[in-house]
Amino acid sequence: MTLAAATNESLAEFSNVLIYSAMAVYTLAFLAHIAEWTFGSRSRVGRTAAALTNGTAAAAAPKIQVARKGGGTAVLERPKVITRSSAGARDVPDGPGAAGGDQQGDMYGRIAVSLTVLAFLVEAAGVIARAVSVQRAPWGNMYEFSTTFSTVAVGAYLGFLLAKKNVRWIGLPLVTSVLLDLGISVTWLYTESDQLVPALDSYWLWIHVSTAIFCGAVFYLGAVGTLLYLFRDSYENKLANGGNPGSFARSVLERLPAAASLDKFAYRINAAVFPLWTFTIIAGAIWAGDAWGRYWGWDAKEVWSFITWVAYAAYLHARATAGWKGRKAAYVALIAFACFLFNYYGVNLFVNSLHSYAGV
Repeated sequence: MTLAAATNESLAEFSNVLIYSAMAVYTLAFLAHIAEWTFGSRSRVGRTAAALTNGTAAAAAPKIQVARKGGGTAVLERPKVITRSSAGARDVPDGPGAAGGDQQGDMYGRIAVSLTVLAFLVEAAGVIARAVSVQRAPWGNMYEFSTTFSTVAVGAYLGFLLAKKNVRWIGLPLVTSVLLDLGISVTWLYTESDQLVPALDSYWLWIHVSTAIFCGAVFYLGAVGTLLYLFRDSYENKLANGGNPGSFARSVLERLPAAASLDKFAYRINAAVFPLWTFTIIAGAIWAGDAWGRYWGWDAKEVWSFITWVAYAAYLHARATAGWKGRKAAYVALIAFACFLFNYYGVNLFVNSLHSYAGV
């Protein structure tokens, strides 16, 4: 074995160590997020419910007193009621977040974010080490694609936090799904580092696959927002109709942003990424022309990429169509993301395709 080959093998092994280390840190972040939700205060959460059931009058009082342990009271600001501009939206407040406005809960939340940053850096280093070991883009098979995908998803989430966006509520479902993704990757999808087949050995790999990974990672954040919107909207409907949700539903759903905020978040993400997904398909067609001598051949991956594009186009159209806003459009968005997931996992694992040449 030459020195270069030995070095590359060592780097590949080091990459594996870093991925497993990132999983360990993500596990700690997961536990910290659980602590944030568990030990966060319910006092502001209860006031959110009051604003939901009593309308703007409940939110008009500027302050409320809550009892402190050991005697005395603390004066807390009542959450602001946000006026929605979209037709039919409720004027209800955003929830106070997983920490519930509590210092102890916020401390756990900050610890969770710090651990997520550390895990992201370790995982990104693992992806880079894998790339250096094979001296190419680190997404030549499903294992490499999956590890890069989760890295980009976490990076996008941290980017929103860095931009001071109220998205810490994504932390728990994100870290949970990242752990699931990495667990599947190292257990069933792992592939030894190797060089690319000739059809993949092109600069279009950097362009086409990188944009596909980025689109999928951000589409994932939109899907989380859409799913939580459906839960929160059902909860608000139940309260508006005089229902009495259980204590678990109150504790969890009242901390989330209002349904209208979640709906707007998901829509803005999907609308912003859709043009890039369009570019991804065009770039793939150009690459296919270079590699196989035809731009479009109705290969399974090409077909499902187009189906995904049509589904997201239908969602964006539904958002602008009377009678399809809200829950109906949200269902279309989830179907669109399900199409992306099948294109990602199903086509590669279960369908014979030209895109299966790299194995898993």
